[in-house]
Amino acid sequence: MSTTQSFTLILFLWLHGVCAFYLPGVAPRKYVHGEQLMVKVNTLTSDLTPLQFDYYNIPFCEPKGGEHQLPENIGEVLAGERTETSAYQFHTNVSRLCKVACRKTWTPQNVDEYRDFAGARFRANMRLDNLPAAELVVFRDQYGKEFVSYKLGYPIAEVSGYNSSKFYINNHLRFTIRYHNVKPTGTHMDKIDEPGVLIVGFEVKAKSIEHRYEGKWDEKCASKNSCELFTCDPNRGPDPNAPKLQLRTHKKQEVVFTYDVLWVHSDVKWASRWDVYLKMQWQDDEIHWFSIVNSSVILLFLSGMVALIMLRILRKDLYRYNQLEQSEEAREEAREETGWKLVSGDVFRPPKYASLLAVYIGSGVQVLGMTCFTIAFAVLGFLSPSNRGSLLAAVVLLFACMGTPAGYISARFVKMFHGAGIDRLRTTFMTALVFPGVVFAIFFGLNLVLWGDKSTGAVPFTTLLALLVFWFGVSLPLVFLGSFLGFRANPIQNPVRTNPIPRQVPDQIWYMRSLPSILMGGVLPFGVVFVELFFILSSIWQHRFYYLFGFMLLVLIILLVTCAEISIVMCYFQLCSEDYHWWWRSFFTSGASALYLFLYASYYFLTRVHIAKKASVISGLIFFGYMTVISYAFMVVTGFMGFIATFLFIRIIYASIKVD
Repeated sequence: MSTTQSFTLILFLWLHGVCAFYLPGVAPRKYVHGEQLMVKVNTLTSDLTPLQFDYYNIPFCEPKGGEHQLPENIGEVLAGERTETSAYQFHTNVSRLCKVACRKTWTPQNVDEYRDFAGARFRANMRLDNLPAAELVVFRDQYGKEFVSYKLGYPIAEVSGYNSSKFYINNHLRFTIRYHNVKPTGTHMDKIDEPGVLIVGFEVKAKSIEHRYEGKWDEKCASKNSCELFTCDPNRGPDPNAPKLQLRTHKKQEVVFTYDVLWVHSDVKWASRWDVYLKMQWQDDEIHWFSIVNSSVILLFLSGMVALIMLRILRKDLYRYNQLEQSEEAREEAREETGWKLVSGDVFRPPKYASLLAVYIGSGVQVLGMTCFTIAFAVLGFLSPSNRGSLLAAVVLLFACMGTPAGYISARFVKMFHGAGIDRLRTTFMTALVFPGVVFAIFFGLNLVLWGDKSTGAVPFTTLLALLVFWFGVSLPLVFLGSFLGFRANPIQNPVRTNPIPRQVPDQIWYMRSLPSILMGGVLPFGVVFVELFFILSSIWQHRFYYLFGFMLLVLIILLVTCAEISIVMCYFQLCSEDYHWWWRSFFTSGASALYLFLYASYYFLTRVHIAKKASVISGLIFFGYMTVISYAFMVVTGFMGFIATFLFIRIIYASIKVD
């Protein structure tokens, strides 16, 4: 037997004993017949505002002993989630109809608060076995074809018309729990697996019923299962002819909350139970695929054309400059035709605010590294929506861990700019504080607004303190470590010497001046991301799950290549016009795409986000505040990519020519 055959046989024998594992880290939970299930309630959310509120801001039924908040990770807290216990009790494979949760008497103040929430179209969110409750909705497209989709949570009120002020309280919930049977496998050596069920679906349907009962209400009947309602029979279910419970104005109101529990067998496997949540909008996939593929093909074609043009131009220039046998007149003619060689003595002259540029280069490394690792982990499945809060937690952790390369890169560049005469401590502190400091200042200001509005999106003081400890206790020391290594390394040696006297820059044609060229350069990188940006904004502000991280990775790669090439092209034309002030311009040429990102977000806000009137000011502040943070981070990433590509390009071309 040959060595190759032996290796193949050993490989197959080894693979035979390999066991699979579930990557996201959320293991299946099996339930036996009659086991009590814990239903959790989450926040109140609305498509008309980014604000979230506590579920019990509305006087719903509380569990026995009162509600209490359940533990959450830092990602869930930053996302504004607040998970609490509820009054809804389920038992495995036990269906119930018309079970009374409680009876509430709302004060006029409660009624007015409920009206505000109902007018803003708020929905209540719940969870069971880590599955969010979803409402099954059927809608038709423009051709009359019906489609089935899901919306997270259930509407707290029924509205007679879109602009109507007549609301009906949704006080009856029908829960449909879909399950998949688990049979004994006998795979363990010491015991046989017990039969049970896996929950693969959690649906909710809300209804308004004006419940009626005879005599005086017994407050203990809910716990005894002895409540008798004329409008809801435990054997037949709710009366379909029962009137709706209309919300009164400025009066006390009695509300009886009831619910049904239906257990339905499903053939859906446990591993596929999140599919309905990840595809809640049928048309997104088609638009997404079509737009992404077209954008990718067009932009890759443009990138190839740009690379080909640059290669031909530079090859021609380098050939003329390095031709030893050409006459002196031909050499002078070549110098006059192309001006980028004329600035060889000034092209590496340090720019104004060189230390700040070095700081932003380091911050670009930090944010880009965090982004790449986060998307990579998400593509592998570690940051799936089923692992709640994992995405934001990973962002915080990875940003801190990328402090070392940030400090290292900043130190290398600031050492190249200033040599020995440099304040190392100041540069290191700026790298650790400037970018995250701006982000934290905006975040803290928005948090004060959310605190004032009593939104669950407000991060508690203890979490803010934990973030500060993480910033100064983890990120800052790692930046110092990277800075220490960077300052110890040998300085970057430029391929040409810098003249002692700066060369005068000739007047530039209008489109080659800083502002027009920067604005032109930012268009193409934005063109790469604007389609994906639509889906990301929809996921963030319309409370959907974003899961197409494979597409995001592809877009990120195309974006980075585009930023590199557009900055190189614009810098080359700038040097040809004998303007050697390229340092900051290369950063902002690709970084200007963040301006278009912010403008597109503003357009999205005006056309897609339908804000409730009472929450318009605060919602606008929250939206534009967070979009400012996102645009700022986007500028740092794209600016770094454009700068570093231009820097390497300039080093290569000036190292390839002969300078007298």
